[in-house]
Amino acid sequence: MKYRWSMAPAQPALTEVLARGAGVSPLFAQCLLNRGYSEPVAIREFLEPRLKSLRDPFLLPNMAAAVDRLLVARERGEQIVIFGDYDVDGVSSTALLLEVLSRLGWKVQPYLPHRFDEGYGLSRDGVANCLDRFPVELLLAVDCGSTAVETIAWLRERRIDVIVLDHHQVSNPPPAAIALVNPQLAAPDAPSFRELCSAGLAFKLAHALVKRGRELDLPGTSDFDLRPLLDLVALGTIADIVPLRGENRILVSAGLQRLDQTTRPGLVALKEIARVGSPVKPHDVGYLLGPRLNAAGRLENAAEALELLIATDLDAARPLAASLDSRNRERQQIERNLSADVIGRLKEQFDGAQHHVIVEGGLYWHIGVVGIVASRVLREFYRPTIIIGGEGTEWRGSGRSIAGFDLAAALRQCDDLLVRHGGHAMAAGLSIQPDCIDALRERLNQLARKSLTAEQLQPPLLLDAEVAPGDLTLEGVRELDRLAPMGQGNPSVKLVIRNATLARAPRRMGVEGRHVKMQVRVGRTEWEAVWWEGGDQHWPVDTFDLAFTPELNEYNGQTRVQLKVLDWRPAR
Repeated sequence: MKYRWSMAPAQPALTEVLARGAGVSPLFAQCLLNRGYSEPVAIREFLEPRLKSLRDPFLLPNMAAAVDRLLVARERGEQIVIFGDYDVDGVSSTALLLEVLSRLGWKVQPYLPHRFDEGYGLSRDGVANCLDRFPVELLLAVDCGSTAVETIAWLRERRIDVIVLDHHQVSNPPPAAIALVNPQLAAPDAPSFRELCSAGLAFKLAHALVKRGRELDLPGTSDFDLRPLLDLVALGTIADIVPLRGENRILVSAGLQRLDQTTRPGLVALKEIARVGSPVKPHDVGYLLGPRLNAAGRLENAAEALELLIATDLDAARPLAASLDSRNRERQQIERNLSADVIGRLKEQFDGAQHHVIVEGGLYWHIGVVGIVASRVLREFYRPTIIIGGEGTEWRGSGRSIAGFDLAAALRQCDDLLVRHGGHAMAAGLSIQPDCIDALRERLNQLARKSLTAEQLQPPLLLDAEVAPGDLTLEGVRELDRLAPMGQGNPSVKLVIRNATLARAPRRMGVEGRHVKMQVRVGRTEWEAVWWEGGDQHWPVDTFDLAFTPELNEYNGQTRVQLKVLDWRPAR
């Protein structure tokens, strides 16, 4: 797929001032400006994220009410159930709160719903099964519940209070929880809070409980160290693909250091089987650790992932990690088969001028992988995509979107066609009767034709700057690494260099030749370049401009600059 290149506006005068004032290179200064940092204080906080910069957890909406109710539950000896979601964010949040509450004297049990039997979120079926299993007096819904109006009303009829700790969009009217702790309810000028995921919120709740507990001389709180929890926070935050800026950047920066040195047996075992080296990077969490934890919930029940995270013995943790690794391989095969089926079908009928949204469904399509397949289809066609599967009279789907199309808002305009739905602008889930799928496709396309332009339907490639060979030194690339951790909201540096040629013919590598390695030359300087997933792409013959991310490649004790190819076009 070819991209729509977009260069960040060069600001040479401001860049020069910033470079001198901050003692950095002009290229690094330009990258800071591109990410919205131009003031010395903001730059220092960005480059040196510190836990002491975290804001008071009681500034979060309804946090005080949640803490007050939990303290009452502790005093009364009430049974609390943490009802978590089955993805990495939900499981890591559940593990974190289970550890904190149990250590501080609460009676607490976890419950994770079964994806196939109970559906997603705080469903009536899931809650009913939970009540059959535990004598619940207070239910703490984590990473779900913000739209569960009927379920929470049903619980209140049974005199069961509900605290919701969630970051997804809130229904209108909101559910009648005793405390709805959701950053979406925060003021628009509080972006640090509004971008927290549930793992971050769980940490904030733990912080609030310890803070209030110290004020009340609650046993166990005076010397309670929150920092060992940060490995779980980094895990959930990176896996949930929330913006890595503000409080998320602080939590992930500290959390990756904890994850690198974690003594948590489950994570030690998971790192071993996933072959995660040191230091642990966001890529390791997103592509090695996260998928293995997700695999249990995608194929059946996430209980095994939770059991791994709360394991207290390495000998017990290793078989669990091996089982999750096996499940992940099974998930990958199911996903590859379904992706090939869906993409093959779409290639025969896709019309880019007419099809603004892709909605595809199939009998017995595995609902545990439809979200991943939706992501693959989106990358192939760059259209908001919903993939739906199941059997019987109610199927389930998962959607992914592109900039400019709020998927959750669009689904609200299709409420009459859906059994349930929820999510946020870029990702959502739904339940639907199969005979309504065609109507959903037509309705969403009507909405997209009104809101998406032709330009928005071509994937953008946002480039930080044009560089010369002299910018791509070891020292220069190491300086750019100061922007880490990079991810959603703080993207990797993307550069362009002009008038490049191939110093030698590209060669394929990897399984089925999916990747390409080449030697790129500009003037007298050469670099090795790698084009991941570029095996089926056309590569340049004549002089070309190259878009890439600079990386450091360590091999045989030597460190070299390597270019990660993003796209190319004929030299202008």
